[in-house]
Amino acid sequence: MRALLDTNTFLWFISGNDKLSDAAKIFIADFNNELILSTASLWEIAIKVSIGKLELLQPYDKLMPQQLDENDISVLPITLKHMTKLIELPFHHRDPFDRLIIAQALREEIPVISSDTIFSDYPVKLIW
Repeated sequence: MRALLDTNTFLWFISGNDKLSDAAKIFIADFNNELILSTASLWEIAIKVSIGKLELLQPYDKLMPQQLDENDISVLPITLKHMTKLIELPFHHRDPFDRLIIAQALREEIPVISSDTIFSDYPVKLIW
């Protein structure tokens, strides 16, 4: 099964943070599942690092490719069909990165692994 990792879920996973739920841990640990990260998440992380809101254990340009490769996480590019879906979304969520992740999940018809309770205001399947 394919699933899109929310930005915080990805960061918690690669850092071994215990904030991950049991359901998230089980899904991520199952090698039969395909883990996907949005380009929006990579963009969000880069912005937060550049403005000092996020500190990584290694430089961004080393850590991101390493973690994607080691954990067999594919990157979902942002496409026109995702933007079209984004335009249709009600503004339950104000965060532009989360809105894009929601739009991608809906368009790709895949669940999101996220602890963000506002995601449940959209017709997206959540794993948490």
